[in-house]
Amino acid sequence: MSDFDLVLSGTVVLPDLIVENGYVAVRDGKVVHVGEGVAPHAHERHELGNVLILPGAIDAQTHSLSQKNQEDFIWSTRSAAAGGVTTIVDMPYDEGNLVCSAEAVRIKVAHAQPQARVDFALYGTINPEERASRIAEQAEAGVAAFKFSTFGTDPIRFPRIPPALLEECFAEVAKTGLAAGVHNEDDEMVRAAMAKVEAAGITDCRAHGLSRPPLTELLASLQIYETGAETGCRAHVVHCSLGRGYDIARSYRDQGFDATIECCIHYLTLDEEHDVARLGGKAKINPPIRPRAEVEKLWEHVRKGNVTMVSTDHVSWSENRKTNPNMLANSSGVPGLEVMVPLFIKGAVERDVPLSWAAKLMAQNPAKHFRIDHTKGALTSGKDADITVLFPRPQVYDAAASGHNVVGWSPYNGIKLPWTVGLTYLRGKQVFDGVKVAEPGVGRFVRPEVRA
Repeated sequence: MSDFDLVLSGTVVLPDLIVENGYVAVRDGKVVHVGEGVAPHAHERHELGNVLILPGAIDAQTHSLSQKNQEDFIWSTRSAAAGGVTTIVDMPYDEGNLVCSAEAVRIKVAHAQPQARVDFALYGTINPEERASRIAEQAEAGVAAFKFSTFGTDPIRFPRIPPALLEECFAEVAKTGLAAGVHNEDDEMVRAAMAKVEAAGITDCRAHGLSRPPLTELLASLQIYETGAETGCRAHVVHCSLGRGYDIARSYRDQGFDATIECCIHYLTLDEEHDVARLGGKAKINPPIRPRAEVEKLWEHVRKGNVTMVSTDHVSWSENRKTNPNMLANSSGVPGLEVMVPLFIKGAVERDVPLSWAAKLMAQNPAKHFRIDHTKGALTSGKDADITVLFPRPQVYDAAASGHNVVGWSPYNGIKLPWTVGLTYLRGKQVFDGVKVAEPGVGRFVRPEVRA
């Protein structure tokens, strides 16, 4: 009888090494070891040839419940499994239910668990009227990080946290050891820029970028990092569209501060000149899509190690909320769970960026950031056998044709992907076979490890 339950053979992509003729051996849902050469026998053994075997991706930023009666975990985790994402970290700004208390966390876990097809962790936040009083209880309830915003999208669901309250929150989060992630746009500057755009009567595809010029993002990032430096809190910018933002984050790390920064896959893929003009409201995202020159700057920051992690900021708005001819009237955000990993691989291959960055930025680093690396984020002994396998099967992406998305639109429709996710394993069990996704209920709530 074999000593292993599962062995997968192919090119194994690790954070610091690529094993060309490698294999991953699994027992009892855990990785036993990664080897090279002839694969050992197993109850289930697959010699897959010219494939890429990566640790299952951890998407650090999803919004499963932003629109009532729309996506929910039943669909977000379906898209995730089909995209090689084995853990999602869901944001707290749910329509009708701001996740800002221990009870709200428990309600969301109970709601998500029966639907989940992959594992999930949760962000918590605050109700500004309660100030920072419920941060400790949410940490106890198992949130993996906290989310705030320097810009007010909605006074109830997605409120602005002013500077003094942000400092208070950071001080409380610091006591938990978790990270404080912040939406980085300066409220006053954005509103002034929006007023100028509206006064000029600009409503076409140019309007959104003009309403959020670079300085609106950079000033907010400086506030976030300086507040972290003052309070001793782990300060994290949850999405940065500008090369200068990564320079700022690096400067704080060089000074010894815990200053991390996230790049969304849309900032590495789409550009203002071509894609925003082509997509209109379907490319409206906060912060906005920037010119192609900025896209290439971000890839250079990936190459230099200045990006902490890559995520989607996934949200599946119904199409009627993304097709208003007045650019500013559309909802902000796009779906991306099904294609984040193939898009990153495509971009890396085209720019000769080592594929090891895929394992680092979409698995290892997010696991460390959310303190779930005791079980997640790496193909190393004792970790969960969360595995993504990509096959060299070129496809032109079509969100509707795949059948794994609640909406049939995507800003990535029409992009040719050279590598396709063909297998996804969660804790050693197959949750995607290239066509079908596992039934709901196999995913689990993942809590961060408590550390002294």
